[in-house]
Amino acid sequence: MRLVFIGPPGAGKGTQCVRLTEFLGVPHLSTGDMLRDAVQAKTKVGRLAKKYMGRGQLVPDPVIIDLIGERLGRDDCAAGYLLDGFPRTVGQAESLDEYGRGAKQPLDFALELQVDEENLVSRLLERGREDDKEKVIRRRLIAYRKQTEPVAEYYQQQDILKRIDGNTTPETVFERIKAALVR
Repeated sequence: MRLVFIGPPGAGKGTQCVRLTEFLGVPHLSTGDMLRDAVQAKTKVGRLAKKYMGRGQLVPDPVIIDLIGERLGRDDCAAGYLLDGFPRTVGQAESLDEYGRGAKQPLDFALELQVDEENLVSRLLERGREDDKEKVIRRRLIAYRKQTEPVAEYYQQQDILKRIDGNTTPETVFERIKAALVR
């Protein structure tokens, strides 16, 4: 099964990704991890990404798209994968679809984990991380709504989006995810 997992910071994607990859038996692919691995392995994409990262810049979409394509082409992704942190924009979603069509491996589902904003803020403040200050959290949520919520609508138009209410316990959320995948 080929899945994209989207949701705002604090929605519980990390917790659910661990459970979901074990349940489905597919690799969990995080763009951050993939970038670090490509740089360490000194792949073509990794060398290019390292130039941007070394300057403190965001790695541009074409490089990220190449990185994703390179990773999805590996044997362990043949039976499926769970993409976390990608796509973040409609342009990236379109590129992923183009890759999937070319590889004859279209996405099966996009999962959107939905959590009320006040619940998200509360969860993130409880983590106690250095960058989890309420003002910063609210800015990140605004950026998420502006950049990534349109991705959910893009997948809704393709009729592959499954919206999951994440305003409950991790166990209940996981049961809801499993139920959505069999419908």
